[in-house]
Amino acid sequence: MRARLGYLRRFSSLPLPASAPLPHLLSLLSRCSTFGHIAQAHAFMIARGLPGDNLLLAKFLHACSSLGFRGHALLAFDRAERPDVYLLNTMIRCLCRTDSAEHAMALFNRIQGAGLRPDTYSFPSVLKAVAHLGMLELGREVHGQITRFGLDADIHVSTALVVMYSDCGEVTDARKLFDGFQLRDVVMWNAMTAGYVKVGDVDSARHVFEQMPKRNVVSWTTVIAGFADATRSDEAITMFRRMQLEDGIEPDEVALLAVLSACANLGALDLGEWIHRFIGKRGLCKTIPLMNALIDMYAKSGNIHKALEVFEDMKQRSVVTWTTVIAGLASHGLGFEALELFHRMEREHVQPNDVTFLAVLSACSHLGLTDLGRWYFDRMHSRLSERG
Repeated sequence: MRARLGYLRRFSSLPLPASAPLPHLLSLLSRCSTFGHIAQAHAFMIARGLPGDNLLLAKFLHACSSLGFRGHALLAFDRAERPDVYLLNTMIRCLCRTDSAEHAMALFNRIQGAGLRPDTYSFPSVLKAVAHLGMLELGREVHGQITRFGLDADIHVSTALVVMYSDCGEVTDARKLFDGFQLRDVVMWNAMTAGYVKVGDVDSARHVFEQMPKRNVVSWTTVIAGFADATRSDEAITMFRRMQLEDGIEPDEVALLAVLSACANLGALDLGEWIHRFIGKRGLCKTIPLMNALIDMYAKSGNIHKALEVFEDMKQRSVVTWTTVIAGLASHGLGFEALELFHRMEREHVQPNDVTFLAVLSACSHLGLTDLGRWYFDRMHSRLSERG
């Protein structure tokens, strides 16, 4: 970290070749990982008058946003003298799926207010903001603008419309758009499949999936997760096996999480163990959600000792990790062990959540410790009252 910051300080004091500012700035931005680094890069730009270059400034905004410093990105953007469509698009993209989605909408309106023309990059980003806000009527207005600008034939824009309508619960409108578009790519097919999954219509999602001329890992994962979420675990596992046999596609993290959930529901220990080995071979043992899912699968499949082994082998744990093991111990009638683990969790300064307390209450119930259960319940109630 110190070496990287030292590099940035040295680099920001170097003379900048007037002929090639972009490679130098990109090299600088690629080394940024903290706010201090971003501040150094910004100082480098300001000292050389680069904030007036919209292309370079857009790269800086993207770097700020990717590190979570959207507020600083906005400050830098607000000082731009003559923002063009590219710069505005960049800022809209940075804000569209955040709590500042309304600001993204305002920036989109600013494009036309400044006499500029929104393009095929403007509309997908603003449609993400619309979907994030759940503002269907506003989405229809944006759809009208797309038609007026003659951009409804662009596949990226049309796919964004399919996603927007689906996210706003209007999957019928999404399907009309999908059916009316002739040259559909795998991304649009995936968007339509995901749209049905979002509204819980897994059968329609599967119907679209089976018609796909070409599939990728996202296609398979969407359907597998859809069946798992609908607690149709047998079908989720069947699709998981088909993915490997038919297309030879290696599962991603989302698919693994979904099929582990299905294994837990069915007690399919053999497949769960195969997934555990796969996770180990692919070096995914540091992925906390996957390890949590493994713990849950082992606990629900009757192997609580293996669940504890996975837990103890983890270098980093979340509150969900602790809660999953406590709940697993309680469900196996190991109430004292569950309470001991809860006390260990507190000794390690991990804040329990409401689900943790429910697991503790379950442990007390298994042990017949009514008074202790009431004490934990009062403690949980006190925490809820403090939150207001």
